[in-house]
Amino acid sequence: MYSENPIKRRKSTRIYVGKVPVGDGAPISVQSMTNTSTTDVEATVAQIKALENVGADIVRVSIPTMDAAEAFKEIRKQTEVPLVADIHFDYRIALRVAEYGVDCLRINPGNIGNEQRVKSVVDCARDKNIPIRIGVNGGSLEKDLMDKYKEPTPEALVESAMRHVDYFDRLNFDQFKISVKASDVFLAVESYRLLAKKIDQPLHLGITEAGGKRTGAVKSAIGLGMLLSEGIGDTLRVSLAADPVEEIKVGFDILKSLRIRSRGINFIACPSCSRQEFDVINTVNALEERLEDVLTPMDVSIIGCVVNGPGEALVSDLGLAGSNRKSGFYEDGVRQKERLDNDDLVDKMEAKIRAKAAMLSSRIDVQDNS
Repeated sequence: MYSENPIKRRKSTRIYVGKVPVGDGAPISVQSMTNTSTTDVEATVAQIKALENVGADIVRVSIPTMDAAEAFKEIRKQTEVPLVADIHFDYRIALRVAEYGVDCLRINPGNIGNEQRVKSVVDCARDKNIPIRIGVNGGSLEKDLMDKYKEPTPEALVESAMRHVDYFDRLNFDQFKISVKASDVFLAVESYRLLAKKIDQPLHLGITEAGGKRTGAVKSAIGLGMLLSEGIGDTLRVSLAADPVEEIKVGFDILKSLRIRSRGINFIACPSCSRQEFDVINTVNALEERLEDVLTPMDVSIIGCVVNGPGEALVSDLGLAGSNRKSGFYEDGVRQKERLDNDDLVDKMEAKIRAKAAMLSSRIDVQDNS
């Protein structure tokens, strides 16, 4: 399959969020954020584990109060994925969760307080070897910058970011990454472009408050896709007003589409037309839902007729080309003698995909151990 990737990654320094490397050519990590009440330990732990199950590299948890910080202590004990604590307004919360084993602190300089309070967080992070994310957001810029620029602009977001980068530099602290998020695609993209030219630190990408499951996914794919195609970005979050699990799925779909990182099944499916010999749409939707747990990278083509079916199957790990009553089945580009009954495609294809994924996974394990 054509697999040339012309993207040249921006050079950046590296930090570690727990055991996950960020920057300096490391795989672009995909993260999400819990939306449960953090004080509800059981619900928050369950959501974190659901995110882990679909491949989340990092999970962010909002810590708005000291009660939430105490709950975080219990959450940390029950989870393994790297956790980022999202801190606003009260710097003392950051100091508390640092004691409880947080893997990264996210602070918004626009509302965390004066430089002395930021210094307290930095000193603690240095002592505990915890990285920090400077999170600049178009919706919460410092008052003096809003007075200066009158509205959020790329220059305003970058000036806010550089203000705190300069302060971190004076404190001789370089274990940080930065985001300059906005809900407007062009505002966010231009802000990241400007910032990427000014610093070497890793960049966390996101189109903040992007919208619902469909519109938010589209806005994120456009904005993040523009930046990633230019080599900008070291970690990302897709912000959706939806189940956080969907954020991880969309994040990996974006990376797969750009051939930057593969995880899970890449379904190649026709939009269907009157030539289809089986119900393509319901077949693909059912397979996607059933196979969400399969994280092994593989291409599976599901095409409803023989016009494009054989061609797509030739460059897929597994392929299906629709035909009357029974459809042609391909493996590694080779048509198999077996034909699959169109009335039983979902069950048959699920079994074959799982078997292929297990085989590919064992092959990867052997290579990793050699």
